Amino acid sequence: MSLSPADIQAIWVTIKLGVVTTILLLVIATPIAWWLSRPSCKSSLTILRDLISSIISLPMVLPPTVLGFYLLVMMGPEGPLGQMMGALNLPLLVFSFNGLVVGSVIFSLPLVVQTLKNTFVAIEQSHMDAAATLGASDFDRFISLILPLSRHGYLSAAVLGFAHTIGEFGVILMIGGSIPGQTKVISMVIYEHVEALEYANAHTLAAMMLVFAFICLFIIQLVNKDGLRKGGR
Repeated sequence: MSLSPADIQAIWVTIKLGVVTTILLLVIATPIAWWLSRPSCKSSLTILRDLISSIISLPMVLPPTVLGFYLLVMMGPEGPLGQMMGALNLPLLVFSFNGLVVGSVIFSLPLVVQTLKNTFVAIEQSHMDAAATLGASDFDRFISLILPLSRHGYLSAAVLGFAHTIGEFGVILMIGGSIPGQTKVISMVIYEHVEALEYANAHTLAAMMLVFAFICLFIIQLVNKDGLRKGGR
């Protein structure tokens, strides 16, 4: 079954959403994961980290429609974010591509943060101490030491975040709807094909998603094995 122009358009929107979201995820998750990975002797700071970690991890246990509902309320005209956007004379985020990006970042953030956190924790403290004795600042140590040692973790986090974003449906449905060229992604098109009893079309896109998911998981396995073989990330 060949793809229709609407299907191809949805694939393009999905890929664009995945790329933009993944870039933002890596930027946002890096300082959070680094802070969460640092040891602390203060019980109050440990409790604060546990609290923030639990808040960030909520999308992993919440049904996507529940998360999407609260994002819809928050970003809607009467919500706090919607009112702020209105006060700044900016367009609302609901039912827009930018809104999908915000929702996708929140939805996939726990996976990326946890992957990077595990990567940072695995780096031996002796490397940091050695760099510190040579006079390297915290920023220099992170750029010249931590990032190179974390390359496998970053690749895994990027692939995982991208795949997780591509496959999302519930959050997209709640805050984006199905606007062609803007918010209609592959998962929405599959749903609409099934709803219209167009199973052949749905099979084509679903098979593409299945192959894509397998390739992503296979890449992550290869990256993790390579990281272990080289003695760390």
